[in-house]
Amino acid sequence: MYVIKAESVDPQARTFSFTAQKTMYGGKHIAKGDTIFLFASETFGGSGLIASGVVTSATPTPRKPGIERQTPRVSIAIRRTALARRPLGRDQLKPFSNWQDGRPETELNFKFYRQSTNKVCGISPETAAFLRGFF
Repeated sequence: MYVIKAESVDPQARTFSFTAQKTMYGGKHIAKGDTIFLFASETFGGSGLIASGVVTSATPTPRKPGIERQTPRVSIAIRRTALARRPLGRDQLKPFSNWQDGRPETELNFKFYRQSTNKVCGISPETAAFLRGFF
């Protein structure tokens, strides 16, 4: 299971496409058929969790020659399967900052907002189950 935080997107769209997205916390292992939860970045005017979907394609971005340290990137396409019914974003996750408590909210706060860049991340089964409750 994966999450993506990206620039604001139209939640009503049936498909989404993201090019050369930064990957962290296992995000580079995303593959066709994986479930993904989409967050519209508040930094770009989004509202947090907007949809869930299925990855229809995932292609690693080739590394640039001559650059020693590079964050892995991936281009993905997603087919929306559901729209979020309740809000979940920075405001709801900010109080969860005890990084050792094992809560799904804390995992999301840590992965998305501790370093607030847009990215694709792997998530735990517990966090995926938590997110399913928003649909």
